[in-house]
Amino acid sequence: MGEAEVVRRTQGGPATVDSLAAELRALGVQPGYVLLVHSSLSALGWVCGGAVAVILALEQAIGVKGTLVMPAHSGDLSDPAAWENPAVPEGWWETIRRTMPPYDVDLTPTRGIGVIAESFRKQRGVMRSGHPQYSFAAWGAYAERVIAGHLLDYGLGERSPLRQIYALGGWVLLLGVGHGANTSLHLAEHRAAFPTKREMENSAPVTIGGQRQWVPIRDIALDCSDFERIGRYFARESGSVSQGTVGDADAQLMPQRDLVDFAVAWMERHRV
Repeated sequence: MGEAEVVRRTQGGPATVDSLAAELRALGVQPGYVLLVHSSLSALGWVCGGAVAVILALEQAIGVKGTLVMPAHSGDLSDPAAWENPAVPEGWWETIRRTMPPYDVDLTPTRGIGVIAESFRKQRGVMRSGHPQYSFAAWGAYAERVIAGHLLDYGLGERSPLRQIYALGGWVLLLGVGHGANTSLHLAEHRAAFPTKREMENSAPVTIGGQRQWVPIRDIALDCSDFERIGRYFARESGSVSQGTVGDADAQLMPQRDLVDFAVAWMERHRV
């Protein structure tokens, strides 16, 4: 959506750092939270300061003892044979595998997760985990713990920042996006046992011992097709989802541990 269209659609004037922080607090965000945020800037309406203002409002809401986390995924660092948006000619595949620059925590941009997350990962003091495809960026009291030990295999599973957020009793904030963007449900996928679950292999360029290498990565086949349904049932049955408006965006705040545990049980009942 272009900026002119965002201006046209904005209700009641521009959002600011202070107005967004106040709305986040009204939603239930509290100082000291470990907060995993998935977001869409355009959904918020016109924001004075754009993505920077949203980040500052989030940090203001959780305070200096809080921890802010966002995905910093870079799905283009993967085998081009599996690319779909867009696909590339088969004749290009070997060139891509041979020449794609390796993952760099400072240089590699995010892909497909929005300008707020991309701006956040470049903020001074933000740390980023070492996964070439499923990295997360974190700021605040537990940032180092959140990103530590992110293994290549099963990048959204038990050795990922999602597991650390779970252990810390963290929260998920959906800011203008739905559960289709909710990465914590992928942690549930890794934990759940269901008949259609299958292993797969991916690959990516990384630096090992100072040398670029294209390495294999084990994973499960991820499937977000039922995430919106899981989110609706969780909100209805748990009563623990706070829903409101931040800027012009629909927002949902929920305890990550409860969500993941619910989703594991749901997947085991309904995925066949």
